[in-house]
Amino acid sequence: MNTILKITSLFSLLIWGTLSSLRAQSDSLKVISPNGQLTFTLTLKDIEAEKSVPFYEIMYQARPAIASSRLGLKTLPTGFGYSDWSKELRITGTAKRSQTAKWQPVYGEQSQYNDNFNELTLTFQHTDLKRKGSMQLIIRAYDEGIAFKYHFPEELSTQILEFGDELTHFTLPPDTQAWHTPAAQAEYEKKPLKDWKKSAELPLTLELSNGLYASIAQAEQVNYPRVRLITTEKENVLRTQLFGEVVETSPFSTSWRVVMVAETPSRLLENNYLILNLNPPSEIQNTAWIKPGLVMREVTLSTDGAKKLVDFAVDQLIDYIHFDAGWYGYEYEVKEDATTVTVDPRRNPKGDLDLQEAIRYAASKGIKVILYVNHRALERQLDTLLPLYKRWGVAGIKYGFVHTGSHRWTAWLHEAVKKAAKYEMVLDIHDEYRPSGFSRTYPNLLTQEGVLGNEGFPDATHNTVLPFTRYIAGAADYTYCFNVETIRPGISKTTKAHQLALPVIYYSPLQYVFWYGKPEHYPNKDEIEFWKGIPTVWDETKVVNGRPGESVTVARRKGSVWYAGIITNNQARTVDLTFSFLQPDKTYTATLYEDDGTGKIKRTDKRVTSTSVLPLVLAPAGGACLKIR
Repeated sequence: MNTILKITSLFSLLIWGTLSSLRAQSDSLKVISPNGQLTFTLTLKDIEAEKSVPFYEIMYQARPAIASSRLGLKTLPTGFGYSDWSKELRITGTAKRSQTAKWQPVYGEQSQYNDNFNELTLTFQHTDLKRKGSMQLIIRAYDEGIAFKYHFPEELSTQILEFGDELTHFTLPPDTQAWHTPAAQAEYEKKPLKDWKKSAELPLTLELSNGLYASIAQAEQVNYPRVRLITTEKENVLRTQLFGEVVETSPFSTSWRVVMVAETPSRLLENNYLILNLNPPSEIQNTAWIKPGLVMREVTLSTDGAKKLVDFAVDQLIDYIHFDAGWYGYEYEVKEDATTVTVDPRRNPKGDLDLQEAIRYAASKGIKVILYVNHRALERQLDTLLPLYKRWGVAGIKYGFVHTGSHRWTAWLHEAVKKAAKYEMVLDIHDEYRPSGFSRTYPNLLTQEGVLGNEGFPDATHNTVLPFTRYIAGAADYTYCFNVETIRPGISKTTKAHQLALPVIYYSPLQYVFWYGKPEHYPNKDEIEFWKGIPTVWDETKVVNGRPGESVTVARRKGSVWYAGIITNNQARTVDLTFSFLQPDKTYTATLYEDDGTGKIKRTDKRVTSTSVLPLVLAPAGGACLKIR
């Protein structure tokens, strides 16, 4: 039963047959990754007063990644009995299939992704034959990790599904450490898996005592409540915590539970495309209008300020300008109307913003416009705003302060992304929303926040944690505040070279550079030369090295040009940069940008090959970046 049949077609299916009844404690089923290193095993067990409870484990080579852990969904206290799928189950059917495929994204961290897996589908029914219905557990074993979800086929006799709790557990090896954050926009703390006062945001990256690294994440969370992880009375055992209840109709699937496993944290980040793989292909047929690029915020909310910013954007090869909160009033109040331009006097007392003229002027210079809209207006006016903004010539919207977590608002938000695609609007979703791969299906969703970014002024150690935690989920809008010292002296906790390196390390198809300030705050064009026209999407990505909380080095290629970014934590560090990602037997010119020790940027040109080693002496909270041609 452990033989995996290789099938190249996505839809080819091998049915292993129907099993009349597999007894609880004597039967197990497995699915193995294509390279043979990861194994998922399912077993039915009797525990205490509960019988035939589903359990699973994940092994990497001979080492446990997830030890025996419970599965299941529980009904609401007022729900129908047949919705309880946590015990007294029997396996009545199995099906296996395999896929070997590649796909090309509209944009991404690579120009092509592998999508190879072996899949096992188990069908469960209740041991009590009077209880109707069935539940399926769909498991996919990739080389990059294991994913599984609960699925309910359409059955007329049991259409209504009511769940109040999910019993998915994750039992980790003893002495496992986690990089824990209690919220999408909070700092991380490395801690053991016990006595957490607050649940953990996903992805949750883990350092296992057996030398492995893992990340627990979710994918395709578009019609299911937000999931976090909490500790239990047993040390090293985590369980899911649903934001709220689920009331649905079959057919219905939960989001995917994902366990990525690797021998280094760098490999976890390189493999983050697994989250995209677990989402359906693009639903947008013509994607030519979807344009990634650099963005700068217009902070004056005035016509004159907007035109000056457009001219600066042309000079610095910035693709978009963004009108943030305040252009249609105090956006938190329900009375404010996002179909009108009524500038909040707290942002601009003069109120002298002719938005139509600003959009016209931007278009005449080849610059696109993004508008911020708070959730209060989105919820009331979205169907009116989309065609109106299309007529205005707006290219995109930043959805602000959207509700996240509940089943209702999760479904609403992803429907709002679909609606925007009909009007060719690119999107940036701000505040607590974190991605789960939906941008593969609707690539107009270019980026989202869900990160403690530069406007929160975190320290350098936090910045070295983010690539191995938050960025496993996908793109994040970090809102860079380069040179903010000219506006708010003493606020920045990192060096200028550290900040310059971040857009290479932090992936976001929309990169919001120069979040604070006006064009006149950047008189020294030489020190921002590295950002001029820097790509925001890539053909190839290599995570050269790094460890959460210490340092990280990322190299990315666009066309024939490589970019590299290196940052350290709050401590000084020497990093030996290797260039094995370059083509052998070729010589390159590397333009290096680094801190000069006086608060300025120093630029030097060096000749390098694939065998070169470049020692970089990084200041505390410092960094360096290179453009390699």
